[in-house]
Amino acid sequence: MRKLCIVLGIISSVLALVLSVLPLSNLAYFPAIAALVFGFIAFYMSNKNNQSKKTIQLVFLLTTIAFSISIYKSIFNTVEVGNTEELEQREIKSEEKAIEELEELDLDIDDLDIDEKELDIDTEDLNLDDLEIE
Repeated sequence: MRKLCIVLGIISSVLALVLSVLPLSNLAYFPAIAALVFGFIAFYMSNKNNQSKKTIQLVFLLTTIAFSISIYKSIFNTVEVGNTEELEQREIKSEEKAIEELEELDLDIDDLDIDEKELDIDTEDLNLDDLEIE
């Protein structure tokens, strides 16, 4: 059980460290908390059996580094909103372009060659009696 907690703690702390470096550093808190929990469980079991605590210290060190990077990025990184005017102009241009393309098609319903016989559906072929409706 101790080795399982140590392995899960190392995996969680490395995952937290990797996520803290990425732009979505807010996701690093979840594996970091899991690494702390696994580290404390392994630390308790190591104290109980008088075993080595070096790998558990590694888990705590990596988790502390991940927490500090995530907290630093959440405090000092500001979210900059881009120029929304350019986005609005692109949207208007694409809308105008779509309207022009639709006007170029110039389809009239009267010009279409559709026989009314093709639109009629025979209800006898559908076999509605076999359907079970709940």
